[in-house]
Amino acid sequence: MTDRRLDLFTGTGYDKGRSLPVQAAWFAVSHLLFQPWWMPARLRPVLLRAFGAQVGSGANIRNGVRVHWPWKLSLGEHVWIGEGAWLLNLEPIVLGDHVCVSQEAVLCTGSHDARSPSFEYDNAPITVGNGAWVALRAVVLRGTTVPAGVVVPAGTVLSRSAAARLQPRSPVERR
Repeated sequence: MTDRRLDLFTGTGYDKGRSLPVQAAWFAVSHLLFQPWWMPARLRPVLLRAFGAQVGSGANIRNGVRVHWPWKLSLGEHVWIGEGAWLLNLEPIVLGDHVCVSQEAVLCTGSHDARSPSFEYDNAPITVGNGAWVALRAVVLRGTTVPAGVVVPAGTVLSRSAAARLQPRSPVERR
C-alpha cells in the first residue's frame, strides 16, 4: 500500500506542447465554437487544423466532441467522431483511415502511477488502426493500440493488455 502524498505532485514529464496563450485560445475556441450544436460539422476539421491537428479528408466530427489538445491529434481519411466523444489526449492520439469513434466514447492517454507516493503522471499515446470502431461509451486507456478492423464493444474499458487479445471480425461474423 502506498501512502499517497498529493502535495508532492510535480507533473514531471508532461509537456502540454504549446504555450499558455495557445492553450487558452484553444480552450476558448473549443467551448465557444468547436463543441456547440450550431457549428457546422464541416468546419470542425478546419478549427482542429488551425490549432495543429492533422486531419484527413472526409472527417465527420459531431457536436459536443471534446479534444484536449488538437496539436496532439492525427485523424486519417473519413474518420467519424460521434456526439459527446472525448479525446483526452495529453499524449498523441492517432486514428487511422475509416475509423469510427461513437457517441460518448472516451480515448484517454492520461493516467497516474499508482505506486508513486506523489501520484506522478503515467501517460502514453493511443493508436486506433484503419477501419476500427470504438462503439458507444467505450473507453480506451493510455498506451493502447486498437488493431485495424477491430470493434471495441459498447461500454467496454479497453486497456493495453486487453487490446492484444482483440481480433478483427471476419465478413461472415458481420452478418
